Amino acid sequence: MTQSVGGWLQQDSELLWHPYSSLSAPSPVRLVRGAEGVRLHLDDGAGGTVEAIDAMASWWCMIHGYRHPVLDAAVKNQVDDFSHVMFGGLTHEPAIRLAARLVEINPSPLEHVFFCDSGSVSVEVAIKLALQYQVARGHNGRTRMLTVRGGYHGDTFAPMSVCDPVNGMHSLFTGALKEQVFGPQPPAGFDRPDDDPELLAWAAELAALAERHADEIAGIIVEPVLQGAGGMYPYSPACLRVLRELADQHGFLLILDEIATGFGRTGTLFASEHAGIDPDILCVGKALTGGYLTLAAMLCTTDVAQTVSNGPGGALMHGPTFMANPLACSVALASIDLLLSQDWAGRVAAISAGLSTGLAPAASLPAVKDVRVLGAVGVVQLGGPVDIQRITDAVLRRGVWVRPFRDLVYTMPPYVCTDEEIATIAAAITGAVEEAG
Repeated sequence: MTQSVGGWLQQDSELLWHPYSSLSAPSPVRLVRGAEGVRLHLDDGAGGTVEAIDAMASWWCMIHGYRHPVLDAAVKNQVDDFSHVMFGGLTHEPAIRLAARLVEINPSPLEHVFFCDSGSVSVEVAIKLALQYQVARGHNGRTRMLTVRGGYHGDTFAPMSVCDPVNGMHSLFTGALKEQVFGPQPPAGFDRPDDDPELLAWAAELAALAERHADEIAGIIVEPVLQGAGGMYPYSPACLRVLRELADQHGFLLILDEIATGFGRTGTLFASEHAGIDPDILCVGKALTGGYLTLAAMLCTTDVAQTVSNGPGGALMHGPTFMANPLACSVALASIDLLLSQDWAGRVAAISAGLSTGLAPAASLPAVKDVRVLGAVGVVQLGGPVDIQRITDAVLRRGVWVRPFRDLVYTMPPYVCTDEEIATIAAAITGAVEEAG
């Protein structure tokens, strides 16, 4: 006999940890019965379902929506050949083709690819690569990373160490994590000019910090132009040019974490293009597979790859079991081709315009501190912490699914949302914030 929705949810609360959740006081969850296009079908508890536009694109990865026929076919076709083989001593066409495609589309001279299980792992690998690079160059004392406050790079140990140590989500691990070098958060505002006094003061402080710790630092790691889970915080591309100059001056490697920003989210295919600079190492994930399977990649320059390969150990010391999983590589290749076969930039620009218009009324609400939009990202920042359950319920009653956090009610919708669906998302967020007071 089919179990009731209440029965499933009871089992869930007894058995499962959800992200950043407690087993003793679990947050409410909703049972998904299906998903198609940009809509989730949620069990209503009475034998039916309710539809909601997924304004989160399943945590920013489902850019083409659910059950896209092209992506479905890519997975099914690969299953008919083989679903997985080890990548040690073996290779396969999906991995080779995907690596070639990533090298082709990235705007930087990044010509070598390491496939990973997840975005967090790609950051782990990038940091390990930077450390090995410095050892290979005879700089054994360069074991720390330089980054900025407000960043978020993942939940495994090396990424946790370069997340904001005070306002991030990992302060409980203080003392257990590697102590990195943190500079101030870049001044807010994507359109801030290069000669802005605040930006120049920030640059001077970063330069002094880099000079002071030059013999300790292996690389610089940041999320380009938009800090994601650290606060949906946009900053000027000029800051990236400052970091590139510091890296060149001191022999650091520049790592750009584009796990959230890659594949068009900020209006360019890769966010680094806003600054016109090239990283030494690039991390991508999330939208890489269109949300179908977990996969990430770390790309690097030939100089980095050859230096490490000719250094102690003679290899990059990492190798996940599910590295370059053929199913994930096949659907990732299909997702990239699908994205680039369309006017994705025009669609992201239309989403940006729709969010700007639709969220503008929220700026006048008493509870709202700021409203900001960058590419296909729309943010309503409150003056205090979000009542997550109250806002979630209020938005859902308006036919939209969001997942607020901290003081933010935000959306990063699928690119395939229509103008009408974007308007619905914006109106739902604005209406819910107004209702919650």
